[in-house]
Amino acid sequence: MEKIDKFDLNIISCLQREGSLSQRELADRVGLSQNACWRRLQRLNACGIIRGTRAEVNLVALGLDLTVFVMIRTSHHAKEWADGFRKHVERLPEVTGFYRIGGDWDYLIQVVCRGIAGYDRFYQKLITDFELSTVTGFFSMEAIIENRPPDLGLLHESAGTT
Repeated sequence: MEKIDKFDLNIISCLQREGSLSQRELADRVGLSQNACWRRLQRLNACGIIRGTRAEVNLVALGLDLTVFVMIRTSHHAKEWADGFRKHVERLPEVTGFYRIGGDWDYLIQVVCRGIAGYDRFYQKLITDFELSTVTGFFSMEAIIENRPPDLGLLHESAGTT
């Protein structure tokens, strides 16, 4: 892991809150010169800690008014099957998150779509060509916390420092 200091953490935190900051604004907020801030930003990008910037979009305003958390259980655990399933799910445009998980379930997929009919279309595509033991959807009624960046102070807590 790349050596990260408080300036790097401040840069990351600022960009997580507001990714469109200019170089000058970012440098001012973290207390560095523009050149020093730019060098740190380039290093954070090059080592993969920062993986890009993007706009936060109000999906409901675009008509994508239903978020579903799809839980999947399968009896297939061979690498070849899992790789094929992964590629299949990655091609589905409704998928906004996809996780292999531990516990009673094998996969969790986050889906956004236009209402129940949109979810049914997604579901039909999901089960095509793949035998899944159980598929169940949990429909979000309200997003209480969504897309919140983690508090990078957690890095200090997990290292046993404060």
